[in-house]
Amino acid sequence: MTKAWAFFEKARKAGEANNFDYAIDMFLEGLHVAPEEVVDGHNRLRGLALSRKDKGGKGPSMMEKVKAMRHSRSPLEQMLNSEYLFTKEPDNLSYAEAMLKAAVEGDYKQTAKWIADLLFQLNIASPRPSVHIYILLKDSYSAIGEYDRALAACQYAVKMRPLDGNLSDEFKRLSAELTMARGRYEEEGGDFRKSMKDRDVQEKLQSQEGVIRTEDYRLKAITEARKQLAAEPGVPGHIYNLANTLVDMEEDKFDNEAIELLEKTYSEKKDFSFKDRAGQVKIKMLGRKLRQAKDALEDKNDPALQAAADQIENQLNDAKLEHYRLSVLNYPTDSHVKYEYANCLLHNKQCDEAIPLFQEASRDPRHKIAAMGKIGLCFYIKGWFTDAIDIYNQAIDSYEIKDDGVAKEMRYNLGRSFEANGDTEKALDIYRKIAQLDFGYKDVRQRVDTLRKKQQGK
Repeated sequence: MTKAWAFFEKARKAGEANNFDYAIDMFLEGLHVAPEEVVDGHNRLRGLALSRKDKGGKGPSMMEKVKAMRHSRSPLEQMLNSEYLFTKEPDNLSYAEAMLKAAVEGDYKQTAKWIADLLFQLNIASPRPSVHIYILLKDSYSAIGEYDRALAACQYAVKMRPLDGNLSDEFKRLSAELTMARGRYEEEGGDFRKSMKDRDVQEKLQSQEGVIRTEDYRLKAITEARKQLAAEPGVPGHIYNLANTLVDMEEDKFDNEAIELLEKTYSEKKDFSFKDRAGQVKIKMLGRKLRQAKDALEDKNDPALQAAADQIENQLNDAKLEHYRLSVLNYPTDSHVKYEYANCLLHNKQCDEAIPLFQEASRDPRHKIAAMGKIGLCFYIKGWFTDAIDIYNQAIDSYEIKDDGVAKEMRYNLGRSFEANGDTEKALDIYRKIAQLDFGYKDVRQRVDTLRKKQQGK
């Protein structure tokens, strides 16, 4: 990651100067070193691709296409060469397909999930969605263990080919597998979604070249990183390396040392990437402290412990707000940081500031539906219920999956908006349909009962 961040920072600066070709090369150099770096690598490269397209950037030449395919020997080379072409022509889904296939073949699960999610949204938004892509997504999600997403992709394919018996059988099989998997975790007292996330974390840890990062190993790594930086002070790679080895300890004193190192380097070099990394470390540290505080509170009614947890939560909130505010100023074309900053503003009920950022983020297919949902929530909080209704209806119409958690959340919020606007008949109709799909969802059962009693004059 130390080497990768150095390339990513060069890419960022080149992108801000509209030197897109060099920026693309630097992003890909970084991803060659750290192919699973989704946030700082693939995400930001995608943002650069969209900015380049908006400013008239041309697609790949025939020579570039031939060269990219000719030099694709390993899965990693296939993946990055396909991503190069996809960056040059961000609407060409065939390049995204090739990238996904290579990511799955190379077992780059985080990257495969990222490009599959993006391809899913782009195919849904296409005026002529491809059943071939839905089938590819189904198989790819299954290969990396994302069975809920595999089922959703299969559902789209079945809708397009309702008479295809093989697809119908596959849909039934995936439904049964997902149900059994959830059932097993529930029987064991676990949470299915959390367990899937935990599995991803464990696999990522295990994939780090088989290194068993014991405490002794980590302390030795810190000592070596200090020596390296002392021998060549001021080298960005050495600074990042020391900061990363400190953060690996997952202890406050080491985190604080890393933050101090990165902040000091930022003040000397005026290079925001160091400030950015310091902010990430601080947020991670406070998040860990908050989890520890909540664990200490479990099954206890201790006002002192509760006050301590509340204080840490406030510190985390302030840290996120400031970090993403600065990120938006320094990464003005990055839709991801705009979305995250808008979320922080919404959390603090600063809706007037959040709405424009959510609107900008909604232009990125990765954040479109989520951002629209948050815009609707902002209007609801402001008391603009009619506007909230309009936005939720647009989001629901744009979102093809009608029965997953996102769809239910948007419909529920639409119902709340109708209810707040005094249209209890439409609100009741929405709550009823949610209850028919998921009777235990939030408080829809109680709301149906309450609104029916009002209609009956009770």
